[in-house]
Amino acid sequence: MAIEKIWARLLKITSVLNEAGIPYAVIGGNAVAEWVGRVDEGAVRFTKDVDILLRRDDMQRVIDVAQRAGFYYAETLGVPMFMDGPDALPSSAVHVIFAEERVRGDDLAAAPSVDDVDQGEKFRVLSLERLVQMKLTSYRDKDKTHLRDMLGVGLIDASWPGRFPEALAARLQYLIDNPE
Repeated sequence: MAIEKIWARLLKITSVLNEAGIPYAVIGGNAVAEWVGRVDEGAVRFTKDVDILLRRDDMQRVIDVAQRAGFYYAETLGVPMFMDGPDALPSSAVHVIFAEERVRGDDLAAAPSVDDVDQGEKFRVLSLERLVQMKLTSYRDKDKTHLRDMLGVGLIDASWPGRFPEALAARLQYLIDNPE
């Protein structure tokens, strides 16, 4: 049931954005699931929330169309989000990351543009290379797991480190050399 709610939330927000013509990209665990599922549906790992990349300049428009669709806008610890209702938990919200800005001040790279996307069947997903870059930048345990999932199904391989700046390349090389 929880997975169905997450999927419904993802489709609802992306449908609202598509109808309004607002550029976006699905990022995070749902983007990883989209890419991994194209190769091996059985290797898909589910996530508890929805992460979306937006341009800061579009935020007021997004708030307006999302609220008309029934989402409640909130901000927790500086993270803008859209929740299913006033009593919904932030952990299950649609979290917003701003394109071309650093999520944390010490990040090695800024978030990518909303223009570097792949149009999936139901929603726009961040391109594979930019998604890998975001995961290498965040590099938390769940990001490493997502990267290992992408390595495991062959979406990325030993040829990929050269695509990234040295510090990010070193992180990817470590995961390639240490798959477990």
